[in-house]
Amino acid sequence: MTYNPISVTQLNQYIKGKFEEDEMLNNVLVEGEISNFKHHYTGHMYFTLKDENSLIKCIMFKSYTSHLDIVPADGMKVMVLGTVSVFERDGTYQLYAKAMKQVGKVGDLRAAYEALKEKLQKEGLFDQAHKKPIPVMPKCIGVLTSNTGAVIRDIINVSTRRNPNVVIRLLPVPVQGEGAAEKIAAGIQLMNERQLADVIIVARGGGSLEDLWPFNEEVVARAIYASTLPVISAVGHETDFTISDFVADLRAPTPSAAAELAVPNIKEVALKINAYQNRFEQSLLRKVQLMKLRYEKCMTSHVFTEPLQDITQKRMVIEGKAKSMQHQMQSIFQKKQAQAQNTILKLDAYSPLKTLARGYGIIQKQGKVIKNVVQLQPQDEIQIRMQDGEAKAKII
Repeated sequence: MTYNPISVTQLNQYIKGKFEEDEMLNNVLVEGEISNFKHHYTGHMYFTLKDENSLIKCIMFKSYTSHLDIVPADGMKVMVLGTVSVFERDGTYQLYAKAMKQVGKVGDLRAAYEALKEKLQKEGLFDQAHKKPIPVMPKCIGVLTSNTGAVIRDIINVSTRRNPNVVIRLLPVPVQGEGAAEKIAAGIQLMNERQLADVIIVARGGGSLEDLWPFNEEVVARAIYASTLPVISAVGHETDFTISDFVADLRAPTPSAAAELAVPNIKEVALKINAYQNRFEQSLLRKVQLMKLRYEKCMTSHVFTEPLQDITQKRMVIEGKAKSMQHQMQSIFQKKQAQAQNTILKLDAYSPLKTLARGYGIIQKQGKVIKNVVQLQPQDEIQIRMQDGEAKAKII
């Protein structure tokens, strides 16, 4: 038997014709979740529609995108009306979308988000006039986040690298799920009532709109607004914006960035102090030189040539005052520098990390530090924190 081969183009054209003959594929309604969304500069939209088991590539041309009443995004659940056909060049089939509508819980959450945002904005909770400044040199950073995961580790690593003497006080709270918003709000209130920190960081990692929802609830927004302590919001990724971000005194794109904004780099602070000291010294030297130039100008003037003795005396007075001023300024600089160095040494001496490095440990039971033996009972489970990690133990 003799076979007559056909080209790849002819095969793809044949398959495309089969798709076009199927009336169902010419007008199909598909429901799924958007991923890999891209809005091309030409106006066309390219994305993938997927469910738990499968996916299909989609394209919506500019002539249809202009009629959309939503802004498509990754993770959005939608219904798409379109035609299934073959893209001959690549030999792949895809859905050519003509219309799109958001469905499911995400759509309801998005509507609730916009409604609450508009309400709180009208009440003035987002106004810049209500924003509190972040402390320049905080001693204690309060963190509200989960006690597990990368968020708290990142904050600790960045903070202690920038200033080893800063204290990180973690108040563990759930960051997603039912009841999380109320516990986050209660944590903020507790931090304020007991003045547990100089600044609060409210943080969690990235996630879907549902995962981040506790930070979009009114109870959390009003707790942040009522806080007398400055609050930094670091929720989700850089592109995620929650209601908490708008109410907070400062918004950080990531938890690590929040630590950088809250904790100054101690080395940079020392460099600034030295720079200011050098500027003061140079300013004083210029002032002394200016006084000398004025004096010399007076000496060359014929008005002052005759009372030479009086001028000489005044010159000695001026030089004496200039030297006295210079000694006083140098004394002040040395005193301030000694105070700053003494403060740094004290902070370093009080650092809990230094204590751990000497072989000591911190014993905790149910999150509380144990200071006396009477606080322990047989069979109590305790946690021992040492320099290189933590260990669990049971009291016998």
